[in-house]
Amino acid sequence: LLHEMKLLLPKLRVAGFDISKHGLAYAKEEIKDDLFLHRAEGPFPYKDKEFDLVISLGCVHNLRVFELETALKEIERVGCQGYVMVESYRSEQEQFNLQCWALTCESFFDNEEWPWIFEHFGYTGDYEFIYFE
Repeated sequence: LLHEMKLLLPKLRVAGFDISKHGLAYAKEEIKDDLFLHRAEGPFPYKDKEFDLVISLGCVHNLRVFELETALKEIERVGCQGYVMVESYRSEQEQFNLQCWALTCESFFDNEEWPWIFEHFGYTGDYEFIYFE
């Protein structure tokens, strides 16, 4: 998808980080040089509103609640817009499935608690939940 986006938008800048050396080593060649090792719960090495869009996919559930505050505020700070996809649950069965699947998950919040967290920490971007039915 990024390759196609760069064809459509030749000046598109892609930048990102991951906590996983393994993940970075196996990143797609088209973006590998634009990625680096960094923790989402620390300050992001970017200027205020440096990006039009900041995307976080399946990351913030791995942070403890006090680390969520930093990460969400940093997403808000460095991006004009934000999009966060996070694992959540709507029932006890989905919570159980999430707990079995997400071994590194630190923040187990349901689909009503996450919006409160986002608002409480000042995140105003878009978000979406995935569920394990």
